[in-house]
Amino acid sequence: MLPKLTENKQEITLKSLGSAGHALLLLPVAKSLPEMPGSAELKAAMKRRDLKIDALAKSPVAVQLPGGTLAVYAMLTPDAGTFETHEGVRKALALLLAEHPKTLTLAVFGDAEFKARAAEAAVYTALVNAVPLPSRKSRIDAVVKSVQLFGHKSVDGFARVQALAEGNLLTRSLTVQGPDELTPGVYRKRIKSLARQYGWTVEEFAFDTLKKMGAGAFCAVAQGSPAKDAAIVRIRCKGPGKGAGVGIQKGKGQQSGKTVAFVGKGICFDTGGHNLKPAKYMQGMHEDMNGSAVVLGILAAASKMRLPVALEGWVALAENHISPQAYRQNEVITALNGTTIEVVHTDAEGRMVLADTLTLAARGKPDLIADFATLTGSMHYALGSRMSGLFASSSGLAHQASRAATASGERIVVFPYPEDYDSSLDSTVADVKQCSMEGEADHILATRFLSRFVGDTPWLHMDLSGHSCKGGLGAVMSDANGFGVAWGIHLIEATDR
Repeated sequence: MLPKLTENKQEITLKSLGSAGHALLLLPVAKSLPEMPGSAELKAAMKRRDLKIDALAKSPVAVQLPGGTLAVYAMLTPDAGTFETHEGVRKALALLLAEHPKTLTLAVFGDAEFKARAAEAAVYTALVNAVPLPSRKSRIDAVVKSVQLFGHKSVDGFARVQALAEGNLLTRSLTVQGPDELTPGVYRKRIKSLARQYGWTVEEFAFDTLKKMGAGAFCAVAQGSPAKDAAIVRIRCKGPGKGAGVGIQKGKGQQSGKTVAFVGKGICFDTGGHNLKPAKYMQGMHEDMNGSAVVLGILAAASKMRLPVALEGWVALAENHISPQAYRQNEVITALNGTTIEVVHTDAEGRMVLADTLTLAARGKPDLIADFATLTGSMHYALGSRMSGLFASSSGLAHQASRAATASGERIVVFPYPEDYDSSLDSTVADVKQCSMEGEADHILATRFLSRFVGDTPWLHMDLSGHSCKGGLGAVMSDANGFGVAWGIHLIEATDR
């Protein structure tokens, strides 16, 4: 549960700051300080360190005030991008959250436009980091119970910001749970619980059902698990109002009500199968379900915001085990849409489960499919862990995705996936190879493979190389950062105008 948030339009006073305990004060970049509580102590600290005032734009400064309050002062560039703003606030707040406070005080200074932007960034960063992620440590860090903001009052009580923080927290909380905690069977129960909480409807396609339907690509991966608890789960999230939908730009000046399907890879643990991963690369593979958690985070945030949008979530929940029943190299699998697939590498299981899940999503004839997956190592080699890669079926969608990334602070790089790469997936025994043994440009080859299962549906594919970044990323302090939730909401909001 997120902390209680209170707002006060008035600027913080010396009395309020003195009793705050832990306070963050945000200012626009300037060469001098405005009149504010603690300015004398801050000037003395800056002088002692031989720093000019505008150095606060690069590095926040913590000051112990006479009453015992720890106050952190930071400057933000008014026209900085969302990512840079979030990073600046995160680094400043980290100095306070290191002491595990139960209450946080935020204060913003400057003109009205700066205050509004700084307040939104500060509230979001505070809320998204206020609650510790699930842990089985014997000692659990304190939870921030309340956040108080001075200097700005929002129109909606920061309802949108709170919804984004709740969606992000859900995604990260699911992602960090160990493989013994979040099996496909447990995950399915958790989704049903979330459905009751948010008013979703859930439909499950269990392993036996999928086998009868001919979903050979998904079942090939899932059959290696003795539990047989794998499933493709469909979640429907209807926005308020009749026939409400999201406007996907079709051409210049043309928008209309549409529906969006979000698809997520949910491999709860990935051994690599018969092509077993070495220990170094198997470590952390409980997070291979992150794409599915992103989908649930988006649906949760959209539900809290009551967006006038009809959304569907499709999550492919399974484990990639090594066992006598596990699928093998050189097998030929028939996918749900009839495509025959030559298995080349059993550790390329993500594109297999997504193939049949995308087919099911496309059968509903949505106007846009966006999928999320921790899919390829080659994307991580290309971008590292600070951005994620994206593929779009049209230049218009690519521009929309890029604008959503800029607005949300979740940075992406758009890659091409031209047809001539298909030659690397030519098979002598099937319609297509699952992947190439060479591994070259696997992020592009994986996208070419997946494109066979969406038909003519407008499509975005995000390869989540940025899902985990050591030390945090943007507004989020934990390694698992929930990348994709804010981007997805911004994509919906931008195209709904």
